[in-house]
Amino acid sequence: MGNYDYLNEIGKEPGNLIKGLQAIQGHAGYVSDEGIAAAADYFGIAEVEVEGVLTFYAQFKRVKPGRNKISICDGTACHIKGSTQILDWVSTELGVKPGETDADGNFSLETVACLGCCSLAPVMSINGKIYGKLDRKNTVKILKEYRQS
Repeated sequence: MGNYDYLNEIGKEPGNLIKGLQAIQGHAGYVSDEGIAAAADYFGIAEVEVEGVLTFYAQFKRVKPGRNKISICDGTACHIKGSTQILDWVSTELGVKPGETDADGNFSLETVACLGCCSLAPVMSINGKIYGKLDRKNTVKILKEYRQS
């Protein structure tokens, strides 16, 4: 099992499970099966209890993130201006659905409630860099640039 010594900074009370899972995800980018086992062992609870918390809270990721994290805004302004189409194009281009990572580990795709760039709608971010006023042509161009890097 990997090194989970950083959990020692968190009290072992089961009420600290969420803090522990946040720490695991903070180190690895997601919570693996090994991370579940480590949390269960550390907090003295069953793995199924850990999985229950992971599936209840949307903040936790169970899939290893890709090198490039794509977030497509689905806030009101973006939705009205076509973010659903942008999501469909990106999903088709990469062969993944939201919450998934492509086979070569290059891209992860997710939707977010708002990126706070409503005047640039529709918007996506890749690794925190914002791309706005998207259409099919510039979306495909942007993805191509990240594929080549």
